[in-house]
Amino acid sequence: MEFEGTVFKILPVLKGTSARGEWQRQDVVFDVPEGTFSHKICVTFFNKPDDVARLKVGAEYKVSVNVESREYKERWYTDIRAWRLQEKVSEPAVPPMPEMPPFGSEEPAYASTPETDDLPF
Repeated sequence: MEFEGTVFKILPVLKGTSARGEWQRQDVVFDVPEGTFSHKICVTFFNKPDDVARLKVGAEYKVSVNVESREYKERWYTDIRAWRLQEKVSEPAVPPMPEMPPFGSEEPAYASTPETDDLPF
């Protein structure tokens, strides 16, 4: 799943140690526009400190995530984990139109040649 959004807030790093070794997790809240409204999505970056270091509040990114829910003691919890982050490239601006001479200032080249009548009648 992918979405494009603006970084709203970068939350503090959480670190710990498990049976598999040390881990690091950091949550980032994105503001995602949808029509006239916007929604906040909290995305977890698990063991990805380099990706989070690149983020800037207010910048736009394209984020690829995995969404997964699990049950614990008859309650359901949903994780949104990022697996790819791309800085959104802004679309190039349309080049301005070349400046045109003022109307009536010059006669076009075709107007100065004499007109020849090549019609049969």
